[in-house]
Amino acid sequence: MPNLVSNHLTSGLLNYIKTTGRYASGINLFEKLRERDPEISSLLARVYMASDEEVKAVQLLREAVEELPMDYSLLDCQAEFCNRKGRGDMAAEIAKRGVVSAPSEFGTWARLAEVYVGMEQWDLALLTLNSCPMFTYQDKDAPRLPEPSRISLPLAPETMCDEIDDAGATPETDMVHPTLRRLAASNYKGTFFKAYMLLTEITKKIGWDQLLKIRSQVFVMEEEYRHEKQTQPGGGSRNASIVALKAPDTPQPNGHGDIVEEAEDSDAGSELLTEGEPSAASSHLDPEVSKPSHSVTVRSGAETPQPQPPYADPAHQTYMQFQHKRLCERWLDNLFMVLYEDLRIYTIWRTEASQYKQQQLAYKKSAEEWEILGDLAERLHHPEEAVEAWQSCLNMRYSPKAMRGVLRMYERRGDGRGMLNALIRLIAWQYRWYSEVSSKCPKQARLLVLTPLQFSPDLLYTMRKLIEEEGAVKVRSIVQATSLPQNILDLTHQYAGLCAAFRSNGTDG
Repeated sequence: MPNLVSNHLTSGLLNYIKTTGRYASGINLFEKLRERDPEISSLLARVYMASDEEVKAVQLLREAVEELPMDYSLLDCQAEFCNRKGRGDMAAEIAKRGVVSAPSEFGTWARLAEVYVGMEQWDLALLTLNSCPMFTYQDKDAPRLPEPSRISLPLAPETMCDEIDDAGATPETDMVHPTLRRLAASNYKGTFFKAYMLLTEITKKIGWDQLLKIRSQVFVMEEEYRHEKQTQPGGGSRNASIVALKAPDTPQPNGHGDIVEEAEDSDAGSELLTEGEPSAASSHLDPEVSKPSHSVTVRSGAETPQPQPPYADPAHQTYMQFQHKRLCERWLDNLFMVLYEDLRIYTIWRTEASQYKQQQLAYKKSAEEWEILGDLAERLHHPEEAVEAWQSCLNMRYSPKAMRGVLRMYERRGDGRGMLNALIRLIAWQYRWYSEVSSKCPKQARLLVLTPLQFSPDLLYTMRKLIEEEGAVKVRSIVQATSLPQNILDLTHQYAGLCAAFRSNGTDG
């Protein structure tokens, strides 16, 4: 819920400070506001941390927590800092206080689950994730227009470049397999996207089979429920939700065999985690999600090892711990099904690619299919495979989504020249399709004006960080030495000029 320190205005201010690097102005602003309201301390601490003033941030947080001991924004900032420094034990205690302070906030529960993932306490991470209050993502209220039969848009002369020309993209060349088109995880946003990424992070660290094993240890499975219902005398009068949500008398073992305490009870409206597929009527995330089909096949005689489906029997022979388990929320049950489908498609893709490579054959996909596979690999935390898919897409035609993925790869590797090559093309593409400057305006004036649509905060932030590391003179020299038309290079120099206007570190003043 929006409050004094968590709303669209504060988010915009923090993003503006991060993008432009004007940390001194941000500190000055929040220090003045903090004198009137101490809750602003959490925003000031975040700006201190972003500006590499961690000592001042820690001192500020200590003073603010003494004054406001149950302010969840301060506690969340503390927990994030401790978790980033590898002190999960301290972060867990702080995050628990944050949950107690604001139990209806998704961020406090998600922070606690993130801390448990870092501490490798998988059972508590799943239980905490199951307790997260989820909110439906509200996108812009805009009507959906039908797709046009053809598009003819005029292009500004200064954006003409063969490398970013997508005129060859046609529906015939961008055919997508229906199974790839139906991957639901690509549409997740907001709280559901954050929860799904936490679930994929757990899967990346321990594997799908171990995740299912831990899930069966902490959540009630359908066979357990049926067994309990049959063995209980007068079972019709007992409420399974009340039985499963009752606080345990003894601590339960986690995935490593250690003894840990149970997490908070989940909400009374919890749904039972079934071994079958979730019904479309009960799933508010994606009514299309159903039992994964096996329409994608491997084009060879070898059998593809695939992950065990989440509705399979986890070989649970005894059900003595039924009363110590929780009921899995329907939305989390749905995430398990979506994750299984992602893992299945990824496994088939990598197996097919390996077999084609062994047979020295070309593994062919359409450009849009390579985009989808790149997003899939990135969601599952396989960056190298994601870059491989995006580069295959770029070899066929230009794609801004694929180019942004390659840019993130260059950032991880610290390759400044590669980052600039990707930035030049992304800036030209952004200006090409989102420019609102009148065609009657002279070219020299157009290059000095940035409109809201053609301006990209992400690209400006990347340019600013690159200038801070390499220096403005070196960046301009590398850009000018690129074998691209001068009008394309001028658009990139425009972003470098913005960094100089904001007096970012590394500029000439």
